[in-house]
Amino acid sequence: MKKANQISRRSFLKSSAMAGALGVVGAGGATSVLTSCAGGSGKDAKMKPLKEAGTYYIPDLVDMASDGKELKAGVIGCGGRGSGAAFDFLNAANGVTIVALGDVFEDRVNSLADKLKNDKNIDIPKEMRFVGFDAYKQVIDSGVDVVLIATPPVFRPLHFQYATEKSKHSFLEKPICVDPVGYRTIMVAAKQAKAKNLCVITGTQRHHQRNYVESYKKIMEGAIGEITGGVVYWNQSMLWYNERQKNWSDCEWMIKDWVNWKWLSGDHIVEQHVHNIDVFTWFSGLKPATAVGFGSRQRRLTGDQYDNFSIDFVMENGIHLHSMCRQIDGCANNVSEFIQGTNGSWSTADGETVIKDLAGNVVWKFDAEAEKTTFKQTNPYVLEHVNLVNCIRSNKPIEQASETAVSNMAAIMGRESAYSGAKVTWEEMTASPLDYTPKDLNMGKMDMSTYVVQVPGSKK
Repeated sequence: MKKANQISRRSFLKSSAMAGALGVVGAGGATSVLTSCAGGSGKDAKMKPLKEAGTYYIPDLVDMASDGKELKAGVIGCGGRGSGAAFDFLNAANGVTIVALGDVFEDRVNSLADKLKNDKNIDIPKEMRFVGFDAYKQVIDSGVDVVLIATPPVFRPLHFQYATEKSKHSFLEKPICVDPVGYRTIMVAAKQAKAKNLCVITGTQRHHQRNYVESYKKIMEGAIGEITGGVVYWNQSMLWYNERQKNWSDCEWMIKDWVNWKWLSGDHIVEQHVHNIDVFTWFSGLKPATAVGFGSRQRRLTGDQYDNFSIDFVMENGIHLHSMCRQIDGCANNVSEFIQGTNGSWSTADGETVIKDLAGNVVWKFDAEAEKTTFKQTNPYVLEHVNLVNCIRSNKPIEQASETAVSNMAAIMGRESAYSGAKVTWEEMTASPLDYTPKDLNMGKMDMSTYVVQVPGSKK
């Protein structure tokens, strides 16, 4: 039986992250900043840019991709996220289609095929529906231009590696790895993708969310001064789970309950909270040098993961980032980011995207209502694909995997510190042989004794 909480990342975006902001990105990359706050919209003469304009990437967040070459996509992983990505891709542009589907479960493949037929009149023939652990190869080799990779996270590095070897453009859902071996696979494949002039967009959708993009621009312009630290949160109620059914094998159950097993998801600090950690690594341009953290399992009903994490990251320049995430019912919820600077602060708390001065006065807001009247498309899940298609059609390669890998590795560092109780470093974790992929991976019986909740500290 599948249980679900009240907060998904989609519903959160609709109800909170986009609410109450005051500046929008215009078509063609132009900016329209609407401000009614004290301080006005003009640049302070004392503001010193953190980066010069033109030296950092800003996506062109238009409503729909420009027309051009027809693009055929294949979906690898046909569950909820893969199905969502398929329709986001189709809604992003004219002249794009889905031609191949792959998943380890045949019912998932057929379910998405039925949805595509019913909602988009796209017919996926039986010979283009692939099932099994090698289905990703069959999808990639089927003649597609683009692959949408949305399998459980542990499989994504291998699938991205193969897609890149075959010179396919990729949409790679986050997190893009769950362990150091996967991280290194991603980094190598990302270099190959860049060398081949391929386009790679990752599912860190805040990079295509207008309130975050506008905020990033303001901070790069010097709106809060030098960044001195921050706090990021993803605290929510319990996520969904699947109770084991009598006819399910060990592996089938774990994959159908994947968000609760650390080998499949990386634990929720990696699978979910990576979004918030990524905002700080993106805005600051820093990676963590060390991580010390703790966590625990209090209420989870399946799997071998923790329910909460608290991590102190020391970034490479010495500033601190505090990371907090929790999935427990009946507790205070908070999904937001806060960044402190020498001249002010930036925050997405309480449904508002704001910049305040050191006295606490709001000097800038982003206006979601103005965005809605200016643009037809405000869904960052679709805007990711708008940017992907535009980059492909305009022959302007983009490679986001290596940047996302940094935030992924930060989350991995925090998880491993909490599991062990030890201080971990960037150098040791990126070189670690840790690989969560089961040695006895198969769709039948597995050694379930190895899937235990980690206990930190000395075993003496």
